[in-house]
Amino acid sequence: MRALAFILLALGLATAPAAALTLEGKLTQGSLVEGLAAPGAAVSLDGKPAHVGPDGAFLLAFGHDAAEEARLEVAYADGKTETHLLQIQRREWDIQRIEGLPERMVTPKPEDIARIRDDNRQIAEVRALDSPEPWYRRGFAWPVIGRISSVFGSQRVLNGQPRAWHNGVDIAAPVGMQIKAPADGVVRLVHPDMFFTGITMMIDHGYGLSTVYAHMSRADVMVGQSVKRGDPLGAVGQSGRATGPHLHWGMSLFTVHVDPALLLPPMPPVGEN
Repeated sequence: MRALAFILLALGLATAPAAALTLEGKLTQGSLVEGLAAPGAAVSLDGKPAHVGPDGAFLLAFGHDAAEEARLEVAYADGKTETHLLQIQRREWDIQRIEGLPERMVTPKPEDIARIRDDNRQIAEVRALDSPEPWYRRGFAWPVIGRISSVFGSQRVLNGQPRAWHNGVDIAAPVGMQIKAPADGVVRLVHPDMFFTGITMMIDHGYGLSTVYAHMSRADVMVGQSVKRGDPLGAVGQSGRATGPHLHWGMSLFTVHVDPALLLPPMPPVGEN
């Protein structure tokens, strides 16, 4: 993964090798942080083990509601251990009001519930993957260029009814605009019609990191296909629960949703896709 504009932490204690632990990224709610420990180290965050590669690379995720303090523990191959208390910055979340949705898309009917549960099951299966290849490390780019119409973490009020917070970034763009792979990975899901998200795709970027693409008008890749950053994935649409054409782009480390916009520079002007 490319450096995230600055290195926030470079931690190394006298009892461990020089530069034993580094973290790149912003310690804030909704952030993804890349770490590097000595080869052979074991890393855990708040008691949950992280996937650590042969070179010591690992990822950490701080969710929408992350506490103000997190406990990072590192156990080295020589038996030495470290504990770091990380201070997590709180964020202020927007409130987004969306009107004009079909009532069934706000309050599904009983016959819709089984379909929604099956959609969620398929998404969860991809998010549970722990692929050993760190495809994500070549870095990320915007999958489509357009106006950001909804940010990560905003509280959704749909047809006047409070609903769950938004777990991705919405990018408004014309129907048919090409969506490009933001990073290397393997396509793990292509669904022709999920209840809420319509034509939906998911990419596995390794080490438990995955991305989702929703409301597409078409998908141009297949499950199991390897993609490189910049490869075409499909096209923007308005399928599923959507009031206008856009791409919903989400990212998660296993089950923890993170804000993909924190990994990228500001959205370029339209026309640079």
